[in-house]
Amino acid sequence: MDFHYIEDIVKLEGERTTIKGWLQNKSSKGKIQFLWIRDGTGIIQGVMVKGEVSDEVFELYDQLTQESSLEVTGIVRKDQRAPGGYELNLSDVKIVQIAQDYPITPKSHGSTFLFDHRHLYLRSKRPRAVLKVRDELIWAIRSYFYKNNFVLIDTPILTGAVGETTTTLFETEYLNEGTAYLAQTGQLYLEAAIASFGKVFCFGPTFRAEKSKTRRHLTEFWMVEAEEAFYDNEENMDLQEDLVVYFVDWILEKCQKELKELERDISALEKVQKPFPRISYDEAVEKLQKAGSDIQWGSDFGGTDETILTKMFERPVFVYDYPKVCRAFYMKPHPEREGVVLCADLLAPEGYGEIIGGSQRNDDYESLKKRIEEENLPKDAYRWYLDLRKYGSVPHSGFGLGVERTVVWICGLSHIRESIPFPRTIYRLYP
Repeated sequence: MDFHYIEDIVKLEGERTTIKGWLQNKSSKGKIQFLWIRDGTGIIQGVMVKGEVSDEVFELYDQLTQESSLEVTGIVRKDQRAPGGYELNLSDVKIVQIAQDYPITPKSHGSTFLFDHRHLYLRSKRPRAVLKVRDELIWAIRSYFYKNNFVLIDTPILTGAVGETTTTLFETEYLNEGTAYLAQTGQLYLEAAIASFGKVFCFGPTFRAEKSKTRRHLTEFWMVEAEEAFYDNEENMDLQEDLVVYFVDWILEKCQKELKELERDISALEKVQKPFPRISYDEAVEKLQKAGSDIQWGSDFGGTDETILTKMFERPVFVYDYPKVCRAFYMKPHPEREGVVLCADLLAPEGYGEIIGGSQRNDDYESLKKRIEEENLPKDAYRWYLDLRKYGSVPHSGFGLGVERTVVWICGLSHIRESIPFPRTIYRLYP
């Protein structure tokens, strides 16, 4: 390789090297010119001194524009004043391409403008920091499942079965097979895989045709889902708790620079330690009503309710045992309470709200069949799912974690659209 990455510059002090990247900014002090170069692994300051480079190279400064691509060669020098503590004493500059009228200039831009230019805005400091945290979060989650002997199962995106609710489905005609849907969840297919592997997970895009304008909703988002044979709802919460502590510790170790860039109060993240508080739905409703919410028993929590509730806690909080009327058909009925199911949502603190939804699954054939009928779901589409309750059914549980909502919480963002490279909302399909 005839060049090095900026992330490796600490190993090259005193050596001549070449960096290939983009011009983030520049400034001049007459006979000394400064170029700030980004290559995806970091930023380094390049210094050109008149007389130490040819006149032709020195004059290239005037041609270079923001986001022009270039190759620079020079000696690596340690300098605590420079970004990253090192600079490049330049001897040569080669222009790859001059960027003409780059639209995102170093001034304030509105959010609509920035997301209309999301394909370029990704180069800026803030989105780079967010997406680096997202990348580390995904690695941490995969690492956790690998270390705990979960097997990755790739579940279909095109499906004939409804996972959550028929009102939020994206439909498409599927050849000669009739209507297919973009998957709302991979959960049902994971349940099939537990008889092969015991503990499984999937990781992929999911879709909800939900006409929501809130700061917490996307129409396309990524979900991590896990399913565990012979786990009850309590054990399922234990697993979620362990996973969250694991990836928060991972982010705190590996993303200090990014969290600082985002001005995130890491002391709030450092409080994410076991055990997490666990309160029943009944207790949560009582707390909300006392705090001024008009929520009634039987209603699901709205964003405002979650904000109020989670500001009462310094750590993520589980709310368990919701009413059946506001939960999905596959959840196991509570053995001691009519109209309640064995489930739990994990709500992030500081007002961020739900990041995980989980439950113990209904493992009884007749009971599940009845629920499918009550929800007026197409029986033929669920024949295979009911089969799982006929051939070696066991108690089992699982959960789904929203990657974007988790990124929002960890990074301290105000809107979910920042948490994904190219957000899809009810008003945005471009770029």
